[in-house]
Amino acid sequence: MADELLDIVNDSDEVTGQAMRSVVHQQGLWHRGVHVFLFNEQGEMLIQKRSADRANSPSLWDCSVSEHVKAGESYLEAAMRGLKEEMGVEGIEISRRGKIQMEYGVNDNEISEIYAGSLNGKSVQFDPGEIAEVKFMSLDDIRTGIVQDKERYCYWFVELMNWYFGQAARLKVM
Repeated sequence: MADELLDIVNDSDEVTGQAMRSVVHQQGLWHRGVHVFLFNEQGEMLIQKRSADRANSPSLWDCSVSEHVKAGESYLEAAMRGLKEEMGVEGIEISRRGKIQMEYGVNDNEISEIYAGSLNGKSVQFDPGEIAEVKFMSLDDIRTGIVQDKERYCYWFVELMNWYFGQAARLKVM
């Protein structure tokens, strides 16, 4: 994964500086991220299995798109960039569903916005360098999978889905 310049933020999501991604994660600095939940016409969510080569949560299931927000970039710009880079889709309308603050793992502290949108018949061409496979799952199957086999899913995806389902989640809604 290439190093990239990220904005460092405080608890109020105000930019306080900038640092390279590697430094941000080494020092546990708060930074920004986005997640996009994509749905098909049947209301199933597209989820991705992270590549086995990923440093964080390899081979685990994650939401449709998870992306860092680069320095100077808006949350929406990062979400649209992630759709293009990770899933090969453009021109999809997405809507903001919320903003959260969460510890994603050791030294991985993010304030993230969550978006949702419909593929409207568009097909995806995922990036095989980052993603091993994608599939559509019903929300009921995701909920059951998280309850029965939580270890197959990224920690943050479990917490995001708990929040989405209106259940207790280890995150702070902003």
